Amino acid sequence: MLRFVFSRLLTAAPTLLLVSIAVFTLIRLVPGDPVGLMLGDNADEAAYAAMSQRLGLDQPIVVQFLTWLKAVLQGDLGNSITTGQPVLSLVLHRFAVSAQLVLIAVAIATVIAVPLGMLAAWRQNSAFDLAVITGATALMSIPTFWLGLMLLLFLGLNLGWLPVLGYVSIADDFWSGLVYLVMPVASLVLHEAGILVRMARASTLDVLRLDYVTHARAKGLSEGTVLIRHVARNAFGPTWTLLGLILGNLLGGVAVVETVFTIPGLGRLIVESIYGRDYPVLQGCLLFVATTYVIVNLIVDLCYPIFDPRVKAQ
Repeated sequence: MLRFVFSRLLTAAPTLLLVSIAVFTLIRLVPGDPVGLMLGDNADEAAYAAMSQRLGLDQPIVVQFLTWLKAVLQGDLGNSITTGQPVLSLVLHRFAVSAQLVLIAVAIATVIAVPLGMLAAWRQNSAFDLAVITGATALMSIPTFWLGLMLLLFLGLNLGWLPVLGYVSIADDFWSGLVYLVMPVASLVLHEAGILVRMARASTLDVLRLDYVTHARAKGLSEGTVLIRHVARNAFGPTWTLLGLILGNLLGGVAVVETVFTIPGLGRLIVESIYGRDYPVLQGCLLFVATTYVIVNLIVDLCYPIFDPRVKAQ
């Protein structure tokens, strides 16, 4: 087990280095001049040269990367061009908002979709199975922004049950915060539940065809006992991997939902920094999102032996 953990940690380190190189390179390829943006169109050459020297942009690209990487390792992602705030504190504040939305949505989707997919596999080719697969496919095909707009239209504008604009953190006011999270969480849950249902059903079908399940049935165990004690744990392994991918993706990719519901999360901060050409914020956001994705999937890998004993044996 320790060897498994150590091997995963070793693979994470070069991945994070490659991520930092990719983020640094992509930001340098973005059209626009950060110095010109900060100084304005009327700046003279002397002011331009002084600002470039202060930011280190007059150095060779390799020196710029090493200087930036050293600052990142010390927790310094620079300051925002538009607001002057430290990028790290700004990113962490926005990430806390996105994390509330994503973690609640993924937890609800998992609780609903995984048992539903396993039951559909257990009742394969029945009317229940057909209904579940049809519903899951339909939910997967509908974009989250369209779901969000429909919820805003019916629950917000037409019925007036939920607020259409604004945001309240659950840390400030728990019940009001939950009210503001209902529609964005529902948009994510409906979409991600479709993906999880199909994965849970497919992995359960694979396990149900194995010999030990046939042997358990031959011993006279009830179908419920076979499904809960012998199938559920082994079938959950692939779904657990997919959960890690979904969680890592949503933590940095909920910009559309946050924009639709005016939620000040990390995804919306990325969009704002792109429109405002705030390169330090954009660079910090991309690095943070990529690092979070790697860490989430590392945690998923480390937890995988809990669901698959074969990994533990290796």
